[in-house]
Amino acid sequence: MKIKKGSILITAGLLLIGAACALVGYNLYRETSAEKFSESLTAELLEIIPEVKEEAGNLSSDESDKDIFSSENKEIPDHILNPEMEMPTVSIDGNDYIGVLSIPSLELELPVMSTWSYPALNVAPCRYSGSVYKDSMVIAAHNYRCHFADIQYLEEGARVYFTDVNGNVFNYTVALREILDATSVSDMTTSGFPLTLFTCNAGGYARVTVRCEIAD
Repeated sequence: MKIKKGSILITAGLLLIGAACALVGYNLYRETSAEKFSESLTAELLEIIPEVKEEAGNLSSDESDKDIFSSENKEIPDHILNPEMEMPTVSIDGNDYIGVLSIPSLELELPVMSTWSYPALNVAPCRYSGSVYKDSMVIAAHNYRCHFADIQYLEEGARVYFTDVNGNVFNYTVALREILDATSVSDMTTSGFPLTLFTCNAGGYARVTVRCEIAD
């Protein structure tokens, strides 16, 4: 009887180990797939986004304002004239994207989907709420290594850039990091910071959150 019971326990243990290995393998597969998707999507988006506005977007705030509002260049970007406008999108393979997020210190350059869903997060970071034009955008992503796993290491002052599909570049710096409960939706979306990035922690019960302010 003891031998039979021991055999059952050993078999159960082996099954649990096998299930754990299968889960790890599946997660690695999803992360590898997400990395490939992100790379190809970012490249495609950057080919579509107009390059003519990138230089203006990377000027300092004083230079940018002077360039935009000078008598020699009277074309004021639509988002400045109307911050309430919807963010424009580009459709690729049936998904709508609002631009590209760049975090140089983490060597990340990622496409950002217009709206979030759990299936969409498996492909790319998503806009969770808000708008870059209204200084209220919140971006969510899985804690894949190729997505937001390392935002927990971002230091205060680190540069973050968002480029919309019209080629307008928005410059930010990291202001602070914090951990929020998974249920703290209001705290996540009404912080007053112009840009927020967040992902799940390893256990999935909290949200690693990075708040960004507009760069000086």
